[in-house]
Amino acid sequence: MNNQKQQKPTLTGQRFKTRKRDEKERFDPTQFQESIVQGLNQTGTDLEAVAKFLDASGAKLDYRRYAETLFDILVAGGMLAPGGTLSDDMTRTEYCLFTAQEDLETMQAYAQVFNKLIRRYKYLEKGFEEEIKKLLLFLKGFTESERNKLAMLTGILLANGSISASILNSLFNENLVKEGVSAAFAVKLFKSWINEKDINSVAGSLRKVGMDNRLMELFPANKRSCEHFSKYFTDAGLKELSDFARNQQSIGARKELQKELQEQMSRGDPLKEVRPQADLFKCLIYHKRYTLSSEQQVFNTSQYSPLLKAFTSQGLSELSLLLKIQEYCYDNIHFMKAFQKIVVLLYKADVLSEEAILKWYTEAHLAKGKSVFLEQMKKFVEWLKNAEEESESEEEEAD
Repeated sequence: MNNQKQQKPTLTGQRFKTRKRDEKERFDPTQFQESIVQGLNQTGTDLEAVAKFLDASGAKLDYRRYAETLFDILVAGGMLAPGGTLSDDMTRTEYCLFTAQEDLETMQAYAQVFNKLIRRYKYLEKGFEEEIKKLLLFLKGFTESERNKLAMLTGILLANGSISASILNSLFNENLVKEGVSAAFAVKLFKSWINEKDINSVAGSLRKVGMDNRLMELFPANKRSCEHFSKYFTDAGLKELSDFARNQQSIGARKELQKELQEQMSRGDPLKEVRPQADLFKCLIYHKRYTLSSEQQVFNTSQYSPLLKAFTSQGLSELSLLLKIQEYCYDNIHFMKAFQKIVVLLYKADVLSEEAILKWYTEAHLAKGKSVFLEQMKKFVEWLKNAEEESESEEEEAD
């Protein structure tokens, strides 16, 4: 008798039980879009009702999954295809940003709709920023009026901190820059941004994300100059922005100069071979902040007197520096009243001699601001002349 138990037959292979949570739902925004469009059509132009509808719908609809679709509808009325055109195979609404009135007050009201939505559903914050970046890349696919509305809205959202200034990276797209779309969009954007805040707040936001030195990139390479930037934005009514860009260029030149000087000195090269002192002054004297008084600005200049002295060993170089100071003070209105203070400061620091100052005063000055600067220097020049006469008299008595 065989005492060994016979093994029971077993099925080969394995059985897998698919859990419901592991099943991936197919991405299908059609039903989502129909629900949002229907709700917007019912609320119409009542933005308070729109905000309440969006707040309530977040509990029933999958905002997290269809965030891009949601924002496309609120901005353009329906889902956007690559390039910025509306998809033809889906329902749309006429109640969206692009069909609204083109004025700042209306754009402020729309900004409130987005702000309320994102405050209620914080997880939409990142998706909203990505949406704005995408919309900026699609600018060529929109009409001029649609671009204007988007620009005003973006400026308001930047002002209230709903999005980061890093979204401006999209404006540096080569095709947008080449066709002038980026610069025109930036005008509307910065106007609404500065209208909500001020230039100092705008500057701070740009610095925070490293955009403060990149504004020139809004123009093609052949137009990327401080002069062109200044004229373009000043003519558009944004002188504060052009002044800011000029200031940033000055700071950049100063940093470049400091680096150049450090490299020259580390090699033991003579300082006078670095660059002409007239250009040196233009790099050293600059506005740290728009709120600085002329006295504080002059104090900044005094810190570099020893360096300027190394470049003014001859009367001609001293005169060249004086002319550069006159030109700079004339071109920068904040320095108009500070000319005399700068000259006296550099005289006391032995950067400028009395001979160079007297020559400038009598015959070598520029026409720019001539009457203003000569009047400022009148008493000091008289003092220099009297001191010179007394010195000559003392020498004659000594002989």
